[in-house]
Amino acid sequence: MDIRTINLPIPLELTLDLTEDQFYELCQKNQDLKFERNRSGVLKIMSPTGGETSHRNFNIAVELGIWNKQTKLGIAFDSSGGFKLPNGADRSPDVSWIRSDRWFSLTPQQREKFVPLCPDFVVELRPSSDSLKSLQDKMNEYRENGAKLGWLIDPKHKRVEIYRPQQEVEILENPTTLSGEDILPGFLLDLTLIW
Repeated sequence: MDIRTINLPIPLELTLDLTEDQFYELCQKNQDLKFERNRSGVLKIMSPTGGETSHRNFNIAVELGIWNKQTKLGIAFDSSGGFKLPNGADRSPDVSWIRSDRWFSLTPQQREKFVPLCPDFVVELRPSSDSLKSLQDKMNEYRENGAKLGWLIDPKHKRVEIYRPQQEVEILENPTTLSGEDILPGFLLDLTLIW
């Protein structure tokens, strides 16, 4: 069979019965791939991003990193960081952050593997190939699992959805900046780096 004739679903999703350790080992042995699992254990294999999305993710991570280095209020993560959410899902936000007290309350073993909590702050950057609905579902999942602030950034449409606990999603059209509010005090993301 010619491999070019196989039509695989995009994104590729598989249902595998894996323990936490087996899932972690699968990820470690296949570091060229990015995996996530939903709370039902369905494994999603995600493709690498294109150049524009990767560049935008990097800019957001750098800006958050500079702010975090100055304030020393928490620990920041890039898109390769994995989190075991309270509902059992394994997720890797594009950019995320945890307050220092929450990070240092974890054991060294917990910090070594997928972090067993939901970040306080998450960013998902929508590539043009990703379904908006799937990203909105993921943002709602973060919020339901304890995220205090989340940004779903859609560069193509210059639109941002802001997720906060027990509030309606706020939608901003073509904003120039985003505030970290009281979760990331003093953090302001310049969206001209993203648009």
